[in-house]
Amino acid sequence: MNCCLLSSRIHIFHVLVILLTLTLASCYHDYCIIGAGPSGLQMGYFFQKSGRDYIIFEKSNVSGDFFTLYPRHKTLISINKRNTGKTNKEFNLRHDWNSLLSDDESLLFRHYSKEMFPSSDDLVQYLHDYQTKLGINVQFNTYIHNIQTTPCEAAADGHVFTMSDQYGNPYTCGKLVVATGVSQPNIPDVPGIEYTEGYETISTDPDDYEGKTVLILGRGNSAFEVASSIYGSSNLIHMVGRSRVRLAWETHYVGDLRAINNDLLDTYQLKSLDGILQVGLDGMKIVKKGNKFQLQVSNMKGPGKSMDQMYDNFPLREPYDKIIRCLGFKFDSDIFNLSSTFKMGNGRGKKFPAIGNDYESVSLKGVFLAGSASHSLDFRKSAGGFIHGFRYTARALHRLLEWRYHQVPWPITTQPVTNLLPVLLKRLNEASGIYQMVSVLADIVIFKKNNTEFAYLEEFPLNLLHELPEKTGHDAENILVINMQYGEDFSIPGSDIFTFYKPSLDSSDAHNSNFLHPCLYYFDRLPTEEDMKYKEHKKHLPTPKAIHHIMEDFLTTWDAPNSHILPLRRFLENIFDTDMRNFHWETCMEYSLTRTTVPLTCKEFFLKGQGIGSKVG
Repeated sequence: MNCCLLSSRIHIFHVLVILLTLTLASCYHDYCIIGAGPSGLQMGYFFQKSGRDYIIFEKSNVSGDFFTLYPRHKTLISINKRNTGKTNKEFNLRHDWNSLLSDDESLLFRHYSKEMFPSSDDLVQYLHDYQTKLGINVQFNTYIHNIQTTPCEAAADGHVFTMSDQYGNPYTCGKLVVATGVSQPNIPDVPGIEYTEGYETISTDPDDYEGKTVLILGRGNSAFEVASSIYGSSNLIHMVGRSRVRLAWETHYVGDLRAINNDLLDTYQLKSLDGILQVGLDGMKIVKKGNKFQLQVSNMKGPGKSMDQMYDNFPLREPYDKIIRCLGFKFDSDIFNLSSTFKMGNGRGKKFPAIGNDYESVSLKGVFLAGSASHSLDFRKSAGGFIHGFRYTARALHRLLEWRYHQVPWPITTQPVTNLLPVLLKRLNEASGIYQMVSVLADIVIFKKNNTEFAYLEEFPLNLLHELPEKTGHDAENILVINMQYGEDFSIPGSDIFTFYKPSLDSSDAHNSNFLHPCLYYFDRLPTEEDMKYKEHKKHLPTPKAIHHIMEDFLTTWDAPNSHILPLRRFLENIFDTDMRNFHWETCMEYSLTRTTVPLTCKEFFLKGQGIGSKVG
């Protein structure tokens, strides 16, 4: 029986539900997750914890199958910093880039490797243990394809999703979470591309490159990873790419070239035969010359001879023994039926699905993207394409789904406004989600009861701020947004961030902070969609009623009494137009007898009726 029967006459609805339960119990799930990689398992954990009906389909026989092959030379670029000098788990996650979120202390990656940049084999073992120890529901060896929508009036989105596996077994899902990553090799339509060897299939034995001349197409981490593994064996390595080398330490984007892979920059700049050249794919072709291969580039000024024919000193004039393609990966949309329009992004985001700020496909309602497949929202801006970023965007997606489909509001804590300062300081100095997902996820303070109480929401998608009530279930008007951010002109490729730069020590200069630092935005009304759409270029948010930059800090802790805490307290006092300090009862009593108004902490003291000798705050 097909689930779309639920859309028939309403008066037999309950009968159909019973029949559906009996006939489709083994193949219908409220949530279906495609892919048991890190993001799929993370979503599974959240669904399981909230008691939802879900299943994860995995095409292979292991969790994290992608990492059984990649990186090809087995060394991850994700940091495994086991020692921070602190025992706070939340703080330590700031520097643990491999662990998924759970309540099991044994499922921290620090127990699986002591290497700063661990082996991908350790990650595969970790993901296996995460799935088995937590009992996450994964159906292995199930290749899902032919996903399409089927009308169903009783369904939340007006349809359900039907699909099948490689054996033709049918499945039906109410909502679909695609967590397949960006795993399809990008193979451009270039004449002669068949003469290249792909990153996905190349030999990883350096001896196979002994005495060879090698050309690498691409200038990302995978290209430099290959170069680093063979530059001790090869005659020379040339590398071409369409844009400049983007160094992670310049851009503060973890997906740009990391220091662990950039050995070839040394041999290039120190004149040791290796070289890097900027060449676009347009007008490029690869030709075979005997047992060697040559890259030819058309004359862009007009038809006729290629560049190597026009100039006898053209850098790529000599043929190569091997040409290796390292041009990254893209999302595989082939799992969707052709009749189901699944839209991909444009421009630099064309390798990702087109999604809204709530992680939902713009073309298929009820399809949500998790993990690196949702990285289009923060590509080159934050860490959402990597475990230490998407473990938090996955949690945000789960919270959005909980409210949308189950009327479970976004988790909040409500406290007297006199507790706001210590709460803020704790989050600023411990929170990992807003620390990793810079300017993408932010904490939100909602002020209530004439600013005497506040509700605190953690890690809300910043670009959904104008839809805060609709997405969380919490009314909001006066709000404070806590955002981690870099200076506006700090993360620029090609900039030398080490030259003449030192962190300022003067709190009056906090607004000029370039390095990562907290910034607080106070709005006396919720920004509108138009406000968000037309905010100033490079600005993270529309112009607030008040803004406060907390001074950047060399130790990335913001707890100095005079440099950090005092300016923050005064900012809050300006918002509330009252004294935010804590007072003993004696001072409160004196103020009540000698002044027309008393500080907030004294008001709280009188309301609570605390006894003599107790301390307020």
